[in-house]
This record gives sequence, C-alpha cells and structure tokens, in this order.
Amino acid sequence: MKVETVVPRFELEHLAPAGRIGVVALATDFNIESDLRQLYPSDVQAFTSRVRNVNPLTIENLRSMAPGISAAADTILPGTDLDVIIYACTSGTVAIGSQRITDLVHQIRPGVAVTNPVTAALAAFDILEAKRISILTPYTDDVNRDVATLFTEQGYDVLNIAGFGFEDDTAMTYISPQDIQQAALKVCDPDADLLFISCTALRAAGVIEHLEATLNKPVVSSNQVLAWHSLRLVNYPQPVNGFGVLMAKHLAQ
Repeated sequence: MKVETVVPRFELEHLAPAGRIGVVALATDFNIESDLRQLYPSDVQAFTSRVRNVNPLTIENLRSMAPGISAAADTILPGTDLDVIIYACTSGTVAIGSQRITDLVHQIRPGVAVTNPVTAALAAFDILEAKRISILTPYTDDVNRDVATLFTEQGYDVLNIAGFGFEDDTAMTYISPQDIQQAALKVCDPDADLLFISCTALRAAGVIEHLEATLNKPVVSSNQVLAWHSLRLVNYPQPVNGFGVLMAKHLAQ
C-alpha cells in the first residue's frame, strides 16, 4: 500500500478577499452575526469572538465589560491579519468610551483599524449631513440619558430619544422587526434629519428601507452603520443595496 502526503496550496488571499472583519460581540447577542451576514457582500467576512456581559443593562455593568475586550480580540483568528476589528455594543461604547475600546484592542492587535457603533454612527451622521436626530433604543431611561448626552456633547441636536425599557440584552433580540418599525414611525420627530436605531441586538436592518420610504429621510441602525463603516475602512468600492441610502449611496466616496 502506498501512503502519500498531499500538500495543499495555501491561498489565504482568497478567503474573504475584500475584507476580514473581526467582531467582538456580547456573549448574549443573538443578532449581530445574522445581521452582518446580510449586510456584508460575499467577498467580505466577519469572524466573531465574544466578551462576557452582565445583566441588568446598566452603565455600571456595561463598563465592567472593558477588561474582557483585549482577550476577546486576541481569540479572533490568531496569527491571521484582520483588516478591521469591531466592538459591537452601542451602549457599551457609550459607557466605556470609544478611545478606551480602541486602546484595549490595540494592546493585542496593534495597528488594526477599530470601529464601534458610536464612532460609525457619528461618521454616518456626518456623511448624511444630519445635525438633528431622533433615537430609538431598547434601553431604559437611565441608559438613554447617557446615550443622548454623548451625542449632544458631540454637537448633535437630539430632538428626542425613546426606548423599549429592556434591561436584559438577550431579550432585546425578541423585539420583532414589526414592533421596531411601528415604534420608529412613532418616535421619529418630523424635524429630525435622520432616525438612529441603537443597539446591535435589535433586528432593525431589514426594516430600514421601508422606514426611509415612509419617513422620507435616512434611517441608520447600529449594525448597519458598523457594516458601512467597516466597509469604508477596507475601501470597499461597490454599493450594497437593500439596507438604506447609507449603504447604497455612501460607500464608494
């Protein structure tokens, strides 16, 4: 009997050739991977690690995630170059701070581009020339106050913010897209330049186009802006249709 070793060709460049995106998600987030699979084109892939989070969702508990971010980033395809690393928690970014998140990732993966839902949302507001915003979240009033304060301090006029009042991150994904859509139509102020739907756990990406058509203004969600911003960071050249004006008209610019 002849025994042979077959030597494969190693062609890493053919795996996610347009972008490898590392995602640090919450341990309880049911939704982020599902949304990103829809939002990313086929030649871009997301590779996920998870960081332990604690319920109830309060600013103090959100801050407690910070020590785990570096370790989570370290487990995403060790030894393989990533183009971008995402920290996928909007309220967690509000609590911890964008710069600290970037610093924690860079402790393990120096030099890689880092984004998060707040940084991505601010970039989207800028490119959409939006100054007056309405915000819909799944959070409690206490967390919403901190969210609104952050955007106000960045120079935006938060006309209103409304939440579903959830304290359990897992349960937030149970909110149906239909309920998100109905709440968004009710919450969006007529004078707002856009509506921001906050939280990576919310299944909002699929209702963005309908909301934009009804409201006649841009609508952005946490996962949509993460996909958009990370695609811009890898210089993705083509529009992505089906998820709102941001993805369709503001990628290759």
